[in-house]
Amino acid sequence: MKADLHCHTTISDGSLGISDVIRQADRNDVRCLAITDHDSLASLSRSAVLGKRYNVNVIPAVEFSAFDSERKKKVHILCYMPAKPDRLEGLCLRTSTGRMELGKRMAVKVLDKYPITLESILRYSAGSKAIYKCHIMHALMDYGYTTELYGDVYDSIFDAKEGICADEVASEADFYPDVHFVTTLIRASGGISVMAHPKVYDSTDLLEELASKHEIDGVEVWHQSADEQYRAQLQDIAAANGLLVTGGSDFHGFYNHYAIQIGSNTTPDESLNRIITHKGKA
Repeated sequence: MKADLHCHTTISDGSLGISDVIRQADRNDVRCLAITDHDSLASLSRSAVLGKRYNVNVIPAVEFSAFDSERKKKVHILCYMPAKPDRLEGLCLRTSTGRMELGKRMAVKVLDKYPITLESILRYSAGSKAIYKCHIMHALMDYGYTTELYGDVYDSIFDAKEGICADEVASEADFYPDVHFVTTLIRASGGISVMAHPKVYDSTDLLEELASKHEIDGVEVWHQSADEQYRAQLQDIAAANGLLVTGGSDFHGFYNHYAIQIGSNTTPDESLNRIITHKGKA
């Protein structure tokens, strides 16, 4: 079964709504889909109903933003099939609230430099739990300050050292929970924890640590960021520690840094079966 276990909608930083994402999965013959919006479980009920309509099995999922305190790095942890998703709501709310406040501060600085309105930004973040960088950039594109989401204008605003929002970018991890807390909470919810795209945040050492301590259940091997050599390395770590291996497009639609379609990266049947038959104890 073709399964894409990583994609985003307008509930976080995707450009397409739940219905459009599921319909596109159907068109691409993706029969199993995980909508993994950042720090939000808001899609669960509606996506399950729409999935049945389009013959797409949508499994409950969320992507948590976390922080590796020892290495001072961000990390993303995917959660699948939580038996008690209500146990994750508090964490989702705290992180989304922090991200919204950060987004507002960034928007104010952008409005000081570019004469656009806050409403033009909120138009794109309306369905989301926060204001993301992509929403700000989309508004700037509308008013002709740039023709691309990512490029010189983006860097002048969000570069971690010289951008006008550098202070905000640097403080982004301040409201992220500790990664060990996140994996513990996922287990308490009865869910499966999978490290997302280790290459993006150079999280190989953390992956090996979490695996050795049995704090994580799997790793996302098939992702756009990882070349074949790195994928092989991740598979070796997974095999040595009995981890699930998953794959997903990390689809954000128009807001992706690169062109990619739903179903471009998929999860092997063996791992998929272990996930969809999971009976978490919470």
